[in-house]
Amino acid sequence: MPIALITGGSRGLGRAEALHLAEAGVDVVITYNTNLAAAEASVADLRAKGVKAAALPLSMNEVAGFPAFVLALTAVLAGLGHDRLDYLVNNAGDGGYALAADTTEAMFDRLYAVHLKAPFFLTQALAALLRDGGRVVNTSSGLARMTMPGSIAYASMKAGVETMTRYYARELGARGISVNVVAPGAIETDFGGGRVRDNAEINKMVAGLTAMGRVGLPDDVGAAVASLLTSKGNWVTGQRIEVSGGQSL
Repeated sequence: MPIALITGGSRGLGRAEALHLAEAGVDVVITYNTNLAAAEASVADLRAKGVKAAALPLSMNEVAGFPAFVLALTAVLAGLGHDRLDYLVNNAGDGGYALAADTTEAMFDRLYAVHLKAPFFLTQALAALLRDGGRVVNTSSGLARMTMPGSIAYASMKAGVETMTRYYARELGARGISVNVVAPGAIETDFGGGRVRDNAEINKMVAGLTAMGRVGLPDDVGAAVASLLTSKGNWVTGQRIEVSGGQSL
């Protein structure tokens, strides 16, 4: 039975991804930032699906803590009966919305640290723990392709993630490790303060721009990531897969 690590797996898209992987028979380790109760609830839900699961704290804006996290993860994997990691999903992140003229250096630096720097160095730190033939999925955004007011800094980081994905695919390819990136469109979660989920005007506007006529749900992305990780073939790498229902085609 394979095992996956999903950063930010206690809520939103990460939780949906974890649950879909569990349904496919994959053991799961999730990370959380500060909400231990949500992480424990997610672990309980995963175990209820018949897989082994655990949660570890991880601050995505503290790269200096990554070596200690790798040691903790190695111990957790051993406790779950695994000596290697099969799948890595770099999912954790948060929002930040401002026009270019209103974007502060502090906001820019925070988005950079969490969305680009963290997945780069976490993948670097975990590369030796990844099994040959394993798979990595990074998380971008439809906003790296289309433009929406107030998303310039966030989208710029996600564009960097897409470039990073291609380079990691090249460097890890000799070990048979595929590296791809999913780019969700607008999804009904608490991300960004729940603006897509809770603001009826935004929800309706996005639905009108989407070929399938609605905004996305966490399960839409969870199913896509699980399919990409657990499919029999592993000959897709360095690719950007948008999961948006055809938003702004």
